[in-house]
Amino acid sequence: MELIRRFVREEEGQGLVEYALIIGLIAVVAIAALTASGGSISSIFNTISGKLSDAEGTVNS
Repeated sequence: MELIRRFVREEEGQGLVEYALIIGLIAVVAIAALTASGGSISSIFNTISGKLSDAEGTVNS
């Protein structure tokens, strides 16, 4: 019985768990944001790649 009381009163690991939960939440939000904006980012890189290819063709001509 004393073991259960001591376990309930101890709060040493509580801060670590809270930080882990916050980091986990931030990771989920970051992944969701990157997934949602993935199409537009891909489009931007494709546009840049096309313009660089056009510029390379102009320089080599």
